[in-house]
Amino acid sequence: MTMIEPDPADFEPIHPYSLARISHVALQAGAVLAQSGASVRVVHEGARMVAEGLGVEVLGMRSGYASFEITLARGHHSFTRMTQIGPHGVNHRLDFAVRDLLKRAARGDMTPDAIEAELKRLQSETPRHPPWLVAIATGAACAAFGRLLGSDWLSFGPVLAAASIGQGVRHLLLGRRFNVFVVAAIVGCISAALGGLGARLIGSSTTELAMMASILLLVPGVPSTNAQTDVMDGYPTMGSARAVTVIMIMVFAVTGLWLAEFVLRIHT
Repeated sequence: MTMIEPDPADFEPIHPYSLARISHVALQAGAVLAQSGASVRVVHEGARMVAEGLGVEVLGMRSGYASFEITLARGHHSFTRMTQIGPHGVNHRLDFAVRDLLKRAARGDMTPDAIEAELKRLQSETPRHPPWLVAIATGAACAAFGRLLGSDWLSFGPVLAAASIGQGVRHLLLGRRFNVFVVAAIVGCISAALGGLGARLIGSSTTELAMMASILLLVPGVPSTNAQTDVMDGYPTMGSARAVTVIMIMVFAVTGLWLAEFVLRIHT
């Protein structure tokens, strides 16, 4: 009877961290980056740093607008896992804090539990500007852009106030999980109506420009940039999804603007 010699690879030493555990942590890191406004290239690089820092090889990754998938390998064994991506936002403080964490993880001196705990801490403790300050800063930016577009000084105050109120309403509605496109239409209508009405009452001659400037807070600048970056980096599916989202937001924002113009004309 012929004896079959076993393959030495079948008796690899047991690794302290399972592929399932490592994939879970790598996906968490990538998901936080994606939800903070990072491009696909940054998300993939972050997940790769975690996996390689924990001693495994990354065979492949796939990013969708609402999901993130990774396949890891160690020796003859591989493991594939997927996670859901939450609402896409912009949080540069959290983004760069997570990047610093992943640089430490890539050196190989952190455990999966330590990485996961630090990710949770960063998500809960990374400081944010108070909503009222964000609202005022947003209003000031919209008013300044209005001046650059050609609106007169009389409309500066109304635009600042209208955009600030619109940002406050957006913060409130998004915090209550309203649909992002519906929010764009509501905020567009409120901001444009208040900006146009205020500019008209104060005697401005650039009411229409004031209305347009009042909804500039809805322009999705970071997603637009990421859409182009993703396509150029070789991720056309994700780039296209982001581009479609940008277009939809602008369509709903313009719909809100149109409704505001209709309302103001009724009361003329």
